[in-house]
Amino acid sequence: MGGGVCCPIYVLADAGAKITIASPKGGQPPVDPKSESKDAQTPATERFYKDYVAIDQVAHSVKLRDVNQEDFDAVFYPGGHGPLWDLATDKTSIKLIEAFYNNQKPIAFVCHSPAALVNVKARNGEPLVKGKHLTGFSNTEEEAVKLTKVVPFLLEDELQKHGAHYSKGADWGSYVKQDGLLITGQNPGSSEEAAKLLLKTLEGKK
Repeated sequence: MGGGVCCPIYVLADAGAKITIASPKGGQPPVDPKSESKDAQTPATERFYKDYVAIDQVAHSVKLRDVNQEDFDAVFYPGGHGPLWDLATDKTSIKLIEAFYNNQKPIAFVCHSPAALVNVKARNGEPLVKGKHLTGFSNTEEEAVKLTKVVPFLLEDELQKHGAHYSKGADWGSYVKQDGLLITGQNPGSSEEAAKLLLKTLEGKK
């Protein structure tokens, strides 16, 4: 459970947000092994490992199909490589994102989680990301972790294929983009800034 998840949880919770953790199957979501490596640890992960309430909340995540956008103000998708395999084609997730966006609610994605957007459609039937300025895990970062030939697709390429205006900052540095209600962060190091931008967007809507 790396900084890409823990950091936004605490940024949002410390600001008073009520958080519900959800995953496709519910229960304990699979953990990206790389997020448990020593060099992936941050003050947020150190805090998480001592936070038994948060650990229990993650271990008992609700099923995505039981989440109704009407009950929430926004949605935040953390990273890890998993979304490339499951959320990219998960029909429940796709419909949920569309529901949030079509009801004028902010949607935020960090690292590999913009993969959850590739099959999301706008009201006009075109890809939601078409024409949008966004970011996500870059090809050079994928190359650095030596998974270019392992992943089902390269996120940077896939977003551009769907018409997105993709941009990136320095590898592993914090880089976020906002295009209206859509907020994206490039990598795990961008998760704190993305969460803060989500909070700012919510405050602006009140």
